[in-house]
Amino acid sequence: MTSPAALADKQLLASVRGCRNCASLPLGPRPILQWDPAAKILIAGQAPGSRTHAKGIPFDDPSGDRLRQWLGVDRETFYDPALFAIVPMAFCYPGTGSSGDLPPPPVCADLWRQDLLRRLGQVQLTIVLGQYAASWHCEGPRQTVTQAVSRWRETLPEQVVLPHPSPRNQRWLAQNPWFESDLLGVLRERVSAILAAA
Repeated sequence: MTSPAALADKQLLASVRGCRNCASLPLGPRPILQWDPAAKILIAGQAPGSRTHAKGIPFDDPSGDRLRQWLGVDRETFYDPALFAIVPMAFCYPGTGSSGDLPPPPVCADLWRQDLLRRLGQVQLTIVLGQYAASWHCEGPRQTVTQAVSRWRETLPEQVVLPHPSPRNQRWLAQNPWFESDLLGVLRERVSAILAAA
């Protein structure tokens, strides 16, 4: 028999996936997330891109390939919702502006994010991707992405900010070699320990 809490979780996820609040989006609403209350690691991203919108699968693109490499996990592990929750700042593709995809509209966070995150009671690590997610998840004065990422020794083992894994961030990676040489090994060890205990 399904417990009332499990039923409420299913209803919440169905409500998010069925949301049509932003009918004016250029490709229309298609909420994309991966969520299960049992998840051990939360990935807090920005918003789906057009490729993700077309496929309906979060991070099934070159950004996802890089993210999985950063974390040291394979696709099967990454797409297990009991291990990884993927809850971006916006669940639908926001459209394109003059310098890439538009920022995630705040309506998703306002409507759904608190309820989704509150029910993730087993999360041991939150991985925050990019400026918009960092502004939402990180306490204190607003920081640049570089400033937020560089605080990883202060925020691990519970949270870490990463640059967005987009191929467009190649310049940032080249300018900040400490990210790969110092941070990623520690991050992979943390992820591996969580998954081993799951």
